[in-house]
Amino acid sequence: MLILARRLNEQIVIGDDIRVSVVDIRGDQVKLGIEAPRSVKVYRQEVYDAIQAENREAAQSVTAIPSLDPYLKTDIPDLTKDTQAK
Repeated sequence: MLILARRLNEQIVIGDDIRVSVVDIRGDQVKLGIEAPRSVKVYRQEVYDAIQAENREAAQSVTAIPSLDPYLKTDIPDLTKDTQAK
């Protein structure tokens, strides 16, 4: 881990297009401003951890939705047999 010291209104640059600025310091709390492209996702650690936990739970949960049964094909032809016969 790289550790950098910054004062109020100072910045660090990550790559070519991400800037992190120290916006405010009050007691033991530091406010950071982050300038990054919209394609870069920026989360507080506790929010990121909650998202990851939710994603893991969703991936393990397999629930059938009976109301979708009429729309799902259950008899799918094996197309590989047709191409091999030619």
